[in-house]
Amino acid sequence: MPHSSKVAIVTAGGSHLGRAISLALVQDGYEVFVTWLHSVDEFAAISESVTGIRCDAGIKADVDAFYAEVRERTGTAPDVLVNNAGVQTWSSLLELREEDWDRVIRTNLKGCFLNTQAAARQMVEAKRPGRIINIGSGCNQTPFLNLVDYTASKGGIEMLTKSAAVELGPYGITVNCVAPGSIETERTQQEAPNYARDWSKITPLRRVGTPQEVADAVSFLAGPKAGFITGQTLVVDGGVFTQTNWPHDGYV
Repeated sequence: MPHSSKVAIVTAGGSHLGRAISLALVQDGYEVFVTWLHSVDEFAAISESVTGIRCDAGIKADVDAFYAEVRERTGTAPDVLVNNAGVQTWSSLLELREEDWDRVIRTNLKGCFLNTQAAARQMVEAKRPGRIINIGSGCNQTPFLNLVDYTASKGGIEMLTKSAAVELGPYGITVNCVAPGSIETERTQQEAPNYARDWSKITPLRRVGTPQEVADAVSFLAGPKAGFITGQTLVVDGGVFTQTNWPHDGYV
């Protein structure tokens, strides 16, 4: 019997941002399958419509097995893919270790490629239009100090988004990027205890964003009102990376 629900895939669905995105898609009527590496227990607390399957998003064998299992469970191709998996290394360019560079590029950029390819192949085979949404970063637009590998990976994701949009457009598949700016999550709170205070000062809206606001942007791009939008980056940053860094604040 054909699967009646809409199907969405979210990589790294157990992260703070991944959970918000997964729940938003559930509220939009999707059955959501998420990749996880460290723990699957939290998915039960998200929704009974969210299923976690262990998968390293940057390893082809894991990705192939994941998509095969989702296909077996649903009998259909995914309608939506959200490439959310991402890691980063705090290090200067001169001190960055090769193994850390490889880990970040493999997870962030290669993982985006592998999952985009796997999901798109199923969509094309099923002659099913779909939506692919990649999670970028503010460093899509500007380099971040001591995040050279992360910045390189996210810049690559933006160009991968454009290339994939051009190639997959004839199949009715849209590919877009959501680029969060200063978003308060468990990770940013751990990295900088004063994260919200410090970033609010330099953000035009004078506050940081929430995972829900990023999830809302994903929900829009996955929905029917975004059907003619592809190859674009939607920046969700409160305007922080729109402005020039002036040496004084008297102009505001």
